[in-house]
Amino acid sequence: MNYEPSTMIRFGIIGCGRISHRFMQGLAAVNGVELTAAWSRRAESVEQFTNQYGGKACSSLDELLASDIDAVYIATLPDSHAYYSMAALISGKHVLCEKPATVNLSQLEEVLQVAKNQGLLFMEGMKPPFFPLYQKLKQHLLTDPIGPAGYVRAGSAVADLSHDHPNFSYELIGGAIMQIAPYEAFLALDWLGPMTDLQAMGRFSGKEVDMFSIFQTQHDSGYAQLYCGFDLHGKGDALISGPLGYITIHKNWWNPTKATISYLDGRTVELDEPFTHGGLNYELAHFCELLRNEQTESPIITHELSRGMMRMLDKAREQVGLRFDGE
Repeated sequence: MNYEPSTMIRFGIIGCGRISHRFMQGLAAVNGVELTAAWSRRAESVEQFTNQYGGKACSSLDELLASDIDAVYIATLPDSHAYYSMAALISGKHVLCEKPATVNLSQLEEVLQVAKNQGLLFMEGMKPPFFPLYQKLKQHLLTDPIGPAGYVRAGSAVADLSHDHPNFSYELIGGAIMQIAPYEAFLALDWLGPMTDLQAMGRFSGKEVDMFSIFQTQHDSGYAQLYCGFDLHGKGDALISGPLGYITIHKNWWNPTKATISYLDGRTVELDEPFTHGGLNYELAHFCELLRNEQTESPIITHELSRGMMRMLDKAREQVGLRFDGE
């Protein structure tokens, strides 16, 4: 289908939990896109969701995929990302899937092969690079650089989740590495290039999944030190160092609004760029632009970048000893 600027892009949502509400907050701010249908494994959540936002409440995945939709947003937990992505692609729908795109690299390769065979757009939902602050920072460095980045330090640890939170579920692919580290993996790869080595440590604290993990990585251009966790409280900022200065992206760096660039010559540059509508509107607008331009891969969240993030998660889990059923 040729998506002209005036063509409405019709979305279906798979999964009606917390992140889907934030997605709808963002969707309301993007022109030329609408919610057409929704489905969830929990029927009551679908009714509540469509009562609030509109669209058709579907009683099955098949009904959703047979609906008059162009694309799906997959907002479920990672255990089902690969299955729903491939089902949507096979049914002829473009896919925007929450991070992590799949459980492991093997699953991701299957999804990407289906997308290629179908000639459809598949993009992993990784929001930071689309935020106004992140883009303003990259633009500033084009004319006032810190030199090539050689070190990245980033992380987040949140100690206030309820004990029944799905992030703690082994069956739903929980744990700090799978739920938090995709962001850190993105940052390291975005600034340092492909990973060449990784060393990780993690502890489980009585759970079946890792509760706190740290890993350091070697890349084409330097090194990264990253952490993620659920039983300690971490600051959530990021540091990026180059030979001519360093950048601090202030907390929460994955929803960035402020950055400080400290230069070797003593200058300091402060960047302040708030975001609106929850922040997912920026990646959604990018996804819709790709559709209108008939592109099957994002030049920002490339398929190779998704592969690189998944390689880091796979390697970190291997070293801390976390394997999921079927692996």
